[in-house]
Amino acid sequence: MNLYSKLLALLLANLTLTIYAQNPLPNNWHSLDKKENGYYGVSAEKAIQSTLKDRKSKTVVVAILDSGVDYKHEDLKDNMWVNPKEIPNNGRDDDQNGYIDDIHGWNFIGGKNGENVSSDNLEVTRLYAKLKYKYDKADPDKISKADKKSYEEFLKLKEEVESHRQTATEALAGIQKSETIVKNAIQAAIKALDGQAITLENIEKLDEGDSKTISTGVAVLKQLIEEFPDLKTGDEMMKFIENDFNEGKKHYQKELDFSFNPDLNTRKIVGDNYANPLEKNYGNNDVKGPDASHGTHVAGLVGAVRNNQIGMDGIATNVKIMSVRCVPDGDERDKDVANAIRYAVDNGATVINMSFGKGYSPEKDVVDAAVKYAASKDVLLVHAAGNSAQNNDKTNNFPNKVYQKKKFLGKNKAKNWLEVGAIAPKDGLGMVAGFSNYGKKNVDLFSPGVAIYSTTPENTYNSFQGTSMASPIAAGVVAMLRSHFPTLTAKQIIKIVKSSTETPVLKVIQPGTKEEVNFSDLSSSGGIINLEKAVQLALKTKGKKKVSGWNSDHSVDPKNIRA
Repeated sequence: MNLYSKLLALLLANLTLTIYAQNPLPNNWHSLDKKENGYYGVSAEKAIQSTLKDRKSKTVVVAILDSGVDYKHEDLKDNMWVNPKEIPNNGRDDDQNGYIDDIHGWNFIGGKNGENVSSDNLEVTRLYAKLKYKYDKADPDKISKADKKSYEEFLKLKEEVESHRQTATEALAGIQKSETIVKNAIQAAIKALDGQAITLENIEKLDEGDSKTISTGVAVLKQLIEEFPDLKTGDEMMKFIENDFNEGKKHYQKELDFSFNPDLNTRKIVGDNYANPLEKNYGNNDVKGPDASHGTHVAGLVGAVRNNQIGMDGIATNVKIMSVRCVPDGDERDKDVANAIRYAVDNGATVINMSFGKGYSPEKDVVDAAVKYAASKDVLLVHAAGNSAQNNDKTNNFPNKVYQKKKFLGKNKAKNWLEVGAIAPKDGLGMVAGFSNYGKKNVDLFSPGVAIYSTTPENTYNSFQGTSMASPIAAGVVAMLRSHFPTLTAKQIIKIVKSSTETPVLKVIQPGTKEEVNFSDLSSSGGIINLEKAVQLALKTKGKKKVSGWNSDHSVDPKNIRA
């Protein structure tokens, strides 16, 4: 394939719209019911309007461990958790929990001066940087036996990081060259039109001659006209192309400046003693942060205000959202994740959503201890399985439910953990999202995760995709069960949602391959989380937890109810 053909193929691939943009879905398809609405949603609307209608509920706090949440958003502000023991903006730790003015949550990736970490490097880069100063100039023949394993790990990490840096450097140069060629091609084709309107009819009549530049420009213009009819003028088309290339350049520049930059040290901003993984009281109270797009979208799926005639409706009804910021644009750090879990537990969250993940976890024991702490307080953790189209039974994805310290007879897993993969809004072979991780042992169930509409910062709304969306939808279902059936333990709720999934019997494409497999083989439950079915099963399950004002059969004592 010649250079022009390669460039054109790449450009056209980037310009192709997804089938979901071409065929709009209901904004709330993820809440709908397969039988009643035709979509494998979680049947939240059906449950709320029927089985759960008129049933008493208890307010549930859901912690969103993420990039930050726009707590002033029109569709979230009334459902934000407010620390009842803290006086806003008085500069004091009124409730003596170690965090000053933590009104809506806490930010573990910010400094006391109000500065915040926005982007960070990846964990693999940090591990490489840690060993680089010891081994980078070392003589391989003089490595001691005691250091041999560590040195071999260093070489592996170095290869991974440096290869990514080389790829990014070459890609940047390629994009810059491609941009020049494509822009020149478009300009040549427009010039050949000699003032005529840029329409398919005029372009098809154009005499391209032997000019590869004009023929490439013609092909690009045709694609632009067909896919983006709102682009009318040459200036508009050139601007569109420029923006498209800029996105590519930004991506690879970010890899060089942040993701794979071993010299980056963002902890100078945080100001903690990073060498001490058990340190707790650091950060600030800016729970929105510099870019809250991801976290705000996640929060809306759980608890956007329902029936207020604006925006969209969250899954859960009687819910409060706690924002705990611990995820930058880059890999989260184990210390911050562990502290975020503990903060959420200590401040009343009974459900924690974690829509993030990474391939290395050097302080996994610290995270495991926090997960066990959450389990001791009966707090349920919901985690996104990841977007690498990989088998989580065979490939590491952290954090996860498998404790580092094994039991005598095998792996030891958290009983308060729900791992969630993503499905698309269509039946058949493509039902499982092509990006979603899976695993018969380590992924529990699936949830909607493609073309998901929710809240974004500054009173806006957008559609995102990812297991990052599937997880909070599942967390919303879990929150509804905790709210309406408060005597059920976290372990009971996980058993209920896994035993009551929607289980379509069909073949699907296994993500990352072309292989057709049974949908039931991609998770331990073999199904899609479903609120209506979970409620039906919960009604038959006797609660094991004592809750003031509630009986184990989920009836309410009107004389002693504390909703």
